[in-house]
Amino acid sequence: MQQIKWFDRKFKFPDEQNVFPSIIERLSGTPIRLVDKISKIQDVNMTAKIENSWSIADNIGHLIDLEPLWLGRLEDILNDKEELRYADLENTKTDQANHNSRNIDALLKEFAKIRNETITKLEALNEKEIYKYASHPRLKTPMRIIDLFLFVAEHDDHHLARITEINKLIK
Repeated sequence: MQQIKWFDRKFKFPDEQNVFPSIIERLSGTPIRLVDKISKIQDVNMTAKIENSWSIADNIGHLIDLEPLWLGRLEDILNDKEELRYADLENTKTDQANHNSRNIDALLKEFAKIRNETITKLEALNEKEIYKYASHPRLKTPMRIIDLFLFVAEHDDHHLARITEINKLIK
């Protein structure tokens, strides 16, 4: 089964339900889930590319590459910006990073470290702050902090699923 491409996804966010503790829990679990997933994959499969797409290592590196964007967007909302900063829709940073040349354990540790920094910032927010918002530049919709990090959790899951798909295609 092939999943929908990320940029083709549509998002509907919960109204006023405070599910932020669950979102933080989900985000906190991504590094652990990633380590577990990678532990079951042969090393030789980490850098294999299927149909010129990103490898497993590239997908992990991409999660690292985007964490500063998520933190920047958090700052945008907290600083009352009208619109969130733009993402590089071409993913130039990931394409140029050569994540395949890096040690997988180093990538996993780097992701865990940078995600932990994000979690620390999220845990410091109060309930009023999680409902602050700015407009998402691509989706053209208001995005609250709670929505932004649900979006991030969905993005994490998208790449975890892609890693599973790549590993199945290699076998």
